[in-house]
Amino acid sequence: MFRYILRRLLQMVLAFFGTTLIVYALTFAGQGDPIQALAGERPVTAAQRAYLTEKYHLDATGVGGFFYRYFDYVKNLLQGDLGQSLTGRQIGDILQAAWPVTVKLALIALAVAIIFGVSAGVIAGIRRASIFDNSTLVLTLLVLGIPTIVLAPLAQYFLGVKWQLFPPTAGAEPTFYALLLPGIVLGSLSLATALRLTRASVAENLRADYVRTARSKGLVKRRIVTVHVLRNSLIPVVTFLGVELGNLMSGAIITEGVFNIPGVGFNLFRGIRTEDGPLVVGIVSVLVVVYLVSNLVVDVLYAVLDPRIRYE
Repeated sequence: MFRYILRRLLQMVLAFFGTTLIVYALTFAGQGDPIQALAGERPVTAAQRAYLTEKYHLDATGVGGFFYRYFDYVKNLLQGDLGQSLTGRQIGDILQAAWPVTVKLALIALAVAIIFGVSAGVIAGIRRASIFDNSTLVLTLLVLGIPTIVLAPLAQYFLGVKWQLFPPTAGAEPTFYALLLPGIVLGSLSLATALRLTRASVAENLRADYVRTARSKGLVKRRIVTVHVLRNSLIPVVTFLGVELGNLMSGAIITEGVFNIPGVGFNLFRGIRTEDGPLVVGIVSVLVVVYLVSNLVVDVLYAVLDPRIRYE
């Protein structure tokens, strides 16, 4: 296991540098005039333009200039310095303020997916072809067919504005109750996928040979399901939820934008809209680490859920 983790850590390092290089190239290659984009319609003086150009090495052009800026960024990144956005704020300070909000939102969404999705998936897998099973399949198919950009405004209008069950927007310092509706919206797609994945896995394991052997030994159905079937069925579900956690931690740009949540996704969208390259690359670099760590944790959990799995 130690050798496997060490090998995965080395792969994570290569994946991190490769991903950040690609993101850095795509971000700065597609920029027009980032300084003017930041200012909008306001004029930028020659002194301001010269200062910002020198500060962010925007005068370095060509392939050599690109790699100069990239390696300068990586050097600062390894020292824990994410740099400054074009607004002059430290990116680390922006993330420090945004992460708690996004973490709360992601945990609510993940809890919704686990509590309702996995639980309903287990019941549907045990009671295949029942009314509950058919109903959940139709509902999850409906949820999967509605994009978040449509679902979020609908939920905001009906549950927040018309029926006033939840606050329509979260605000600058959102409470748990204010994040509940966007958390449900954010976790709805994960809930539907987790439900269908759990249902298929439970139904498949119920037909396995070890289940027939357990029944022939006289074990009660509840013990067969909770001790044997559920443990083996959770392996693909844990894989999905582990990867999905990294996706939820990205803040879901659409959800945070619709509900005005000052999280990571909201700041990432703002950086893209204003062509704030340092802010975009800084946030994406941190999100890459979240994805890589989530995948490593999932791989290690395999051996915990199934003792037959061992890493040489």
